[in-house]
Amino acid sequence: MKTAILSARVEFLEQPFVKPLQISSGLITQATEARVEVEVEVAGCRAIGKGSIYLSDLWAWPGAEPDRATKDLAMRELCRNLANTLAAQCGGEAEHPLELGLRLHHSLGALAPEMPLLARAVCASPFDAALHDATGHALGCSAFRFYDNSEPIPSADSFFPNHGACESIRRLLREPRRRLDAWWLVSAADSLEETVKPARARTGIRCFKIKLLARDNAADVRRTVEVYRAARSWGLEPRLSIDSNEGNPDTASVADFLDRLESFDPAAFAALEYLEQPTSRDIMTVPQDWHAITKRKPILLDEGLTSLDLLHSVVSQGWGGLALKTCKGHSFALASAAWAHERGLALSLQDLTNPGYSAIHSFLLGAYLPTINGVELNSPQYTPAANQPWLPALKGLFEPQAGVHHLDQVTAPGLGSRLGQVSV
Repeated sequence: MKTAILSARVEFLEQPFVKPLQISSGLITQATEARVEVEVEVAGCRAIGKGSIYLSDLWAWPGAEPDRATKDLAMRELCRNLANTLAAQCGGEAEHPLELGLRLHHSLGALAPEMPLLARAVCASPFDAALHDATGHALGCSAFRFYDNSEPIPSADSFFPNHGACESIRRLLREPRRRLDAWWLVSAADSLEETVKPARARTGIRCFKIKLLARDNAADVRRTVEVYRAARSWGLEPRLSIDSNEGNPDTASVADFLDRLESFDPAAFAALEYLEQPTSRDIMTVPQDWHAITKRKPILLDEGLTSLDLLHSVVSQGWGGLALKTCKGHSFALASAAWAHERGLALSLQDLTNPGYSAIHSFLLGAYLPTINGVELNSPQYTPAANQPWLPALKGLFEPQAGVHHLDQVTAPGLGSRLGQVSV
């Protein structure tokens, strides 16, 4: 399979949040959506694929300097640069889509050095998705069928010396699921009675991701128990996860939180399934030893994984698995997941408030991967207007019912950009 990139374009849309999303680094009240089209040629056929992502500077490029407006402009400019030079960034020749996506990810090291690699990966991710989507449309098959035959992937095969990247990904992929557990994000400012309870009644959600600020473990324990007990009072057996967005200073503070939670409410502790990256994303400069803690609860690496070269540190530092995100790139997500899966590490699929095309993409990735959580999709919660063009055709995906997201067309060509037959 040899895909040639012919052209690419990007446009930007402002998407307001219906309510602020509070993370440890600040409040998110709106996002810039980068919506991408890529035209490819493969096997003598041409096709256009689509992808999108929010340029979430507060998450991908934290810190007070430069200001957020400057960060947003820089991320837009990088997207424009990638649209103008995509074929060159991917090596300038026809290759397997996975190889093209990994070359794109590797090329980011030489681009826009003023911004963190994670922010650069966010900018590149919709292009990676769109080239996979386009290839699938050209071939008339799902992008998850690209691994039925083993082909050389020079950018990744060295990480899979026994089988090569294609076969390792093929072994990773599962018969796709059409129903995935839906998660509701509970931020620090959310009123459980006024906000979360009505949402639960409307959607049937029983899985709750709790955003903690990690400034006071006693307060964080009380909040976790409050969410758990409220869900129990609503007649649920809740599933919980915790995300402090790197707010914890070290492993000792995480261990203290778990000790306090288990002592205060053993049932709430038992309902807690995993924690997303609690400490600094710079896992080489600020390494942590998670071996003892992850035996109690999986501690999943999220923001800290930005390169395949960091994968060996996942094991040496004792991380329990990976919190995958499509915003780091489809190719990077698949290669990372396959590597982790071969080592028995847990995989979850988390969101970046992905709307529209990117929400479909996230669902499909969760459908094919053995994730422990199903998939987290919170654009229905924070930017529902961005999903309106896909309604009512994809109501099961964008308006969860009975606690699940539902999508029948899991074998759609590419990454599903034509589902719902929308024109946006």
